[in-house]
Amino acid sequence: MPPRTAARATRPAYRCSECGWETAKWVGRCGECQAWGSVAEAAAPVGRTAAAPVSAAAVPIGQVSVVEAGFRVSGVPELDRVLGGGLVPGAVILLAGEPGVGKSTLLLEVAAQTAKGKRRTLYVTGEESASQVRLRADRTNAIQDELYLAAETDLGAVLTHIEEVRPELIVVDSVQTIGAADTDGVPGGVTQVKEVAAALVRMAKTRNITTVLVGHVTKDGSIAGPRVLEHLVDVVLHFEGERDSRFRMVRAMKNRYGPIDEVGCFDLSADGIVAVTDPTGLFIETQHVSVPGTCVAVTLEGRRPMLAEVQGLVASATDRARRTTSGVDGSRLAMILAVLQRHARLDLHQHDVFVSTVGGAKLVDPASDLAVAVAITSAATGRPTPKGVVAMGEIGLAGELRRVRGLDERLSEAARLGFAVAVVPLAERGEHGAYARPKERTVDGMKVYEVHDLATAISLLRLTGSSTDR
Repeated sequence: MPPRTAARATRPAYRCSECGWETAKWVGRCGECQAWGSVAEAAAPVGRTAAAPVSAAAVPIGQVSVVEAGFRVSGVPELDRVLGGGLVPGAVILLAGEPGVGKSTLLLEVAAQTAKGKRRTLYVTGEESASQVRLRADRTNAIQDELYLAAETDLGAVLTHIEEVRPELIVVDSVQTIGAADTDGVPGGVTQVKEVAAALVRMAKTRNITTVLVGHVTKDGSIAGPRVLEHLVDVVLHFEGERDSRFRMVRAMKNRYGPIDEVGCFDLSADGIVAVTDPTGLFIETQHVSVPGTCVAVTLEGRRPMLAEVQGLVASATDRARRTTSGVDGSRLAMILAVLQRHARLDLHQHDVFVSTVGGAKLVDPASDLAVAVAITSAATGRPTPKGVVAMGEIGLAGELRRVRGLDERLSEAARLGFAVAVVPLAERGEHGAYARPKERTVDGMKVYEVHDLATAISLLRLTGSSTDR
């Protein structure tokens, strides 16, 4: 009788298709990544893999040609910015986003611009009929002779269309609606999505065809389907935007051909989607009247500086004090209020505080802390922030202002838009930073005041003298 260890070694193992976790028996939920329905029996080893013929001989890396892998502009400048220069032949791009955010509209525009450049394009739709896509193309002026359209949900049919059309760009909308007839499961399932994506990736690499896959997202915003989907593709893009706003952003989460700290900005309307090269105007009015409770922040989206207006409102609480935010993190606001009370003598525990951004902007950059604090202080004291002022700086729990990345780019953008004064953290604290006086310098004609702490910044802007603590 063989040892128990040997018997255990011959048992079939079960492996999670999401993270690769293995177990000796089947379970419904992965013990590592907690994914449901992702554990399946792994193929048993059959011995040493036999040698197979190679597709091409190995050569020194310096002799490999890069001509075929050069960037080709898509015709949509903001998308080219995110991709690092344009579309790469043979690259597979995954574009994910919430329903209705504008993924299909954007990719139809990319397909039309590519076809306009005399490069044949195939648009495969699995969610709409061909007539529905044609109506959208008429509305957005995307009719081109080299743009081919097919409505298919079968992988074999999609591959046949590729063989017949021989495009340079393929758009598949979406990968979750395409099914493989010889694979178990239903379209959109873990096994089906993995097989469909793998087949399209093989086609893209062997035929040197740029392929764009549209992906669905889950309730928490992550890409639906197996995690291996993101590993198979070369580029992962997220399309973001609020339903009640026309502003949209494409953000690179993975990019084998370029940076992942770039964002593209778009304006979505009934007539289609338009690239926005200067998005600041969507969030601020440079000629707005200075009123209490407002301040302009300079945030970085990727490597692009953008200005956003923060508004604050302070009112007497009737029962329990409320803190309500829109476009600003609620936990961050709670910290800023605590620092204001402790280090700026601004008592708001019996007042409702409302903080919002203008135009649907989302402030996740810690550098916007100072602008939020200034807006709240201005609303509480009833004193408007001086006209033409921008404020930026991360606030620490000790009330100090911490330096922010990309300060020179932020200041240059604010000066370009006509702002006259900027309040920023000290570039160098020195030995007695806590007692350092504000330093003044000039950047592109704009006065820049460097301060050490929050209380000094508020005093510099002459916002002290609150009436709420009397």
